[in-house]
Amino acid sequence: QVQLVESGGGLVQPGGSLRLSCAASGSTLDYYAIGWFRQAPGEEREGVSCISTADSSKYYAESAKGRFTVSRDIAKNTIYLQMNKLKPDDTAVYYCNTGHIWGQGTQVTVSS
Repeated sequence: QVQLVESGGGLVQPGGSLRLSCAASGSTLDYYAIGWFRQAPGEEREGVSCISTADSSKYYAESAKGRFTVSRDIAKNTIYLQMNKLKPDDTAVYYCNTGHIWGQGTQVTVSS
């Protein structure tokens, strides 16, 4: 059974950057993609970005395009989400996901 552990969240000022990490234990190759969702207070969970486990093609939500970059280190079985030019609207709990498996989430707060 794959387990996902996120890290890297925190408090950052608007315009700042954070890099989230998601370490997977076990093989994620059984699943088509692995990626990031987020959920702000009172909002539904939404997809942010994902990467294909087959060919490493990438997907970004409109809100993430041009600011966020998803990457994958196969040797470390870890994916990353580099987030630049952060805005207060990016404040949310960020979750790593593959198939039906979710991590515990990491809080990102963008505030001055």
